[in-house]
Order: sequence, then C-alpha cells, then structure tokens
Amino acid sequence: MRVLVLGGSWFVGRVLVERAVGQGLDVTVFNRGRSPVDLPTGVRRVVGDRESPSDLVALAKEGPWDAAIDVSGSVPAVVARSAKILAPAVGHYTFVSTISAYRDWPHAAVDEGSALWDGDPGLDPGTRRWDPDTYGPLKVGCEIACGNAFGSDRLLVLRPHVVLGPYEYVGRLQWWLDRVRRGGRILVPAPDRGIQPVDVRDLSDFLLERVRDGDAGVYNVAPNNDEATFGDMLTACADVVGPADKRVRFVWADEDWLVEQGVTQWTELPLWRNAAAPWSMSAERARAAGLRCRPIAETVADTWAWLHSGGRPVDHERFGEHGIAPDREQELIRRWLTEHPQS
Repeated sequence: MRVLVLGGSWFVGRVLVERAVGQGLDVTVFNRGRSPVDLPTGVRRVVGDRESPSDLVALAKEGPWDAAIDVSGSVPAVVARSAKILAPAVGHYTFVSTISAYRDWPHAAVDEGSALWDGDPGLDPGTRRWDPDTYGPLKVGCEIACGNAFGSDRLLVLRPHVVLGPYEYVGRLQWWLDRVRRGGRILVPAPDRGIQPVDVRDLSDFLLERVRDGDAGVYNVAPNNDEATFGDMLTACADVVGPADKRVRFVWADEDWLVEQGVTQWTELPLWRNAAAPWSMSAERARAAGLRCRPIAETVADTWAWLHSGGRPVDHERFGEHGIAPDREQELIRRWLTEHPQS
C-alpha cells in the first residue's frame, strides 16, 4: 500500500511514519525538509512547501498513492488547495483534526454528533502563529475543505483529545516529568479528575488500521475518562523519575482557589482546566472500530525513557508557555497551606 504523509517530521507525523514503515507500508513524506529528523530506512522524502501551488503540482506527479494522511494542515485555504491538487492522485484521504473543533468543549461532553465551530474552507488568516481561540474554527474549516475535495466516501477525519508520548513538542508531560525530577513541594490540582490523553502510538495505529480498511467518516480518539486520573499521571511521573535528591510532596489545591489566584489554566499547570467537561470526550465509535489505548503509566514511562536517553523535542513556540515559575509556585503553596493547614 502506497501512503503519502503531509508532514512527517514532528510528533504525530514522525511516529505515524515510523509505525507505517514498521507495518510494511510504502511511505512518501512531503514537507519542507527543515527539521533535522532522520526518516526510517525506505521512506521517500519529497521536499516542498504545501503553501506553494507549483510544489503541490510537482508532488501530485509523484503519485498515485492509495492514501494520503494530512497531519500538518491548520490553515483552511492551504488545506483546500492541497486537497484539490492531490485528489486525482490519491484514493483515500485522512485529516487529523482536534477536540477543539467542538464548539462546546471543554464546557460540555462531546461526541461525533456534537456541534462544531463555524468553519470557512477558504479562510487564510495570514498569520501562522498558534492561537488557541482560532485553532478550533480553523481546523473545522480544514475538515470542510477536505470534504469538498474528496467527498464523504473518501475522507476519514480523526479528532483526538490531547496527544502525549515520545516526541511531543508542546511540552506538557515533559514539564511535569521535569518538575517531579526537581523534587520538593509541587502544586497540583484535582487529583481525582479523570483524564483522557491518548498515546501518540495508539492514535497512529488506529489511524493506519482505518486507512488500510478504507474507512470513512469521523472518529473521536481518546481513552475512557474513567481509566486514569490526574493523580495517576503524576504518581506515574514520580515512579519513573525514581529516587530524587529532594523528597517529592504533592500539594493538592482546590481548583476554584487556583482560579481565584489567577493561575493560567492549561499552561501554568499543564493539562489542567477548571471546566465542567475538559475530559469528557466520547470515543465509543472508535473503540467499536478497534481503538486500543495503553495505560497512562506506560505513556509516562516511555516518554521519560525517551527524554532520559537524550531525546529532545523539536523547537516550537508553544513549548515555552507551559509551566509555572518556581517562585510563584512556592508562594502559592505557602498561601494555600496557610489557609488550609490540614492539606
């Protein structure tokens, strides 16, 4: 089976390519070739910029492919042009979207039938900088653009929840691992809140399985939210980091209190959001189709092993925004324990 991957150097794309090669697929990668990544043996790289129509036309001449997988699209106008030019050379198209496509997330539970943001398939906002307020609507526009080019019978859309694991470049799990490694008193929220991060390898395997079957439609991709808690994730971090010079003490603070103190949700304390349903994505359809998700402890352990062996995420603008400053963290802990001495 011949597969074209748009992207293939960063995180999901990189792991997807490795898994595809491991499963015996004939893989071509199309990207700008700027990331210093060694592709697996046998992978063909076509260097080009998807924002260049001439590069896309040249790429299409390298086909045909049984399937194309778009892990890098985020600008609707660019995705629309890519999909239109590639459609005659591609049998099946997969677009990797996001839970942020749902208008009511994280304030209400979502499934594949939940309302989406309005999306414009022809939109190009001009900037390429990450913006959490426009990310969801832009991804919806990309989904619509792919549908216009391939139709419902040739298009697979995956909407994963947070994706973690080796090669993650956003830095959320890496920050918690490093924070536990430093030891001492650690400010943490909501130990009993269920969480649903999906391991990048499980996402990739499910995607490739659906592609091989020529499946179409939409799948949410996430574990059940009763399989692990925030506390389980942090306990796993402590377990894999091992003996530390400083004793680790998790200080669990009330979520509403943290909001009152102005703690920035999702970034200062990565993966935490004080909302009604940040981890309430239904992925029953994907599970019925064969999705299997490994325990969070395995994801944590493998991410630590990758980092500990010299792994380094690619540079990305979002990495630096995650994590709370040490002085601010300790001041908040002091304040919380003063107000709640039994904690």
